[in-house]
Amino acid sequence: MNPTAAAATEERLAAHRRRFDAAFEAYFTRLAATFDAPPHGRFTPECLQLLRELSLRGGKRLRVVLLYEAARLVSTDDGLPGLAEAALSVELLQTHLLVHDDIIDDSPVRRGGPTTYHAYRHAFPGHDRTALGLALLAGDLAAFLSLRVLLEADVPAALRQAMLEVQTRAATDTIAGQILDLERDFHDLPDEELLHTVTEYKSARYSILAPMRLGLLAAGEDLAPHDAHLRRYATLVGICGQLRDDYLDLFGDDSALSKPPGGDLRAGRRTYALRAILARAGTADRAVVEAALGDPHCPPGTVERVRDIARRQGTDARLRADLRRYAEQAAAEAATWSGRWREEAVALFTHLPLRLAKGTG
Repeated sequence: MNPTAAAATEERLAAHRRRFDAAFEAYFTRLAATFDAPPHGRFTPECLQLLRELSLRGGKRLRVVLLYEAARLVSTDDGLPGLAEAALSVELLQTHLLVHDDIIDDSPVRRGGPTTYHAYRHAFPGHDRTALGLALLAGDLAAFLSLRVLLEADVPAALRQAMLEVQTRAATDTIAGQILDLERDFHDLPDEELLHTVTEYKSARYSILAPMRLGLLAAGEDLAPHDAHLRRYATLVGICGQLRDDYLDLFGDDSALSKPPGGDLRAGRRTYALRAILARAGTADRAVVEAALGDPHCPPGTVERVRDIARRQGTDARLRADLRRYAEQAAAEAATWSGRWREEAVALFTHLPLRLAKGTG
């Protein structure tokens, strides 16, 4: 993609994000005014406010971009019936998953602010079970709101049903992936196929495949002839994105990450990066890595030792090469869509994985 086209693409994606953020804020304003909250209680309005704060605090809005651009594969109409509701649905599902992820990981910060769980722990000191229960319920509420927004969409019944099927399948697949993600860390050396499966179920299916399916449905496209291509693309981009996240967690710059590196190491996650290091480590190096895995108090000096081990092995370079390989495979898959769908949108999907692969050295 030439520099002029790339700049135009970036502006189009920024416009998608601005448009959605305004719609998301308006949605929460309407919800606060119309939600049938139980009388004589303050906890439900406070729960809705916490969900609003987390949802509006940012994020890359990649799912929204994929949704809008999938519709643009077929149509240039940004006001397609059901498209706005689908965008709200995918981001409400994301809010649900973030709330629950932060409970599982006991994370204090998300998107530059307190996580929902820790906000409740701060509000109810000494009442840990209450804080946990309220955080779980907040996440559950976001999940059901993500379906309700589709149920209330002013679209033909067949389209509404198809969109609901996409989102419910994405949600259930993601929960299965999260369960497998926890199981992964009970393997001393999970094989690459297991890591690919975790990535596909936990993130690719809801973050990439579902938004693309929803966008195409809103544009009136029949998914059946294209679903194998969408699945392949989503899986490749998902692996590319996860490799990038795992690489940056260990090798990224503190200022770029907005957090110290080594979070996966301290949490004991046997990610692509840590699995690759362990697979090539000798006895002494492996002991260093295993001792650090799962130690929440692992000091920066030990993280740097693990990074040095990876560099000596050449693991950092191999991870970057793998990332580029999967990005190129995803781009090649999208390029086969030329002639089937609108070229402008095809170019975006071709460019996107290569864009993800940048910034890792």
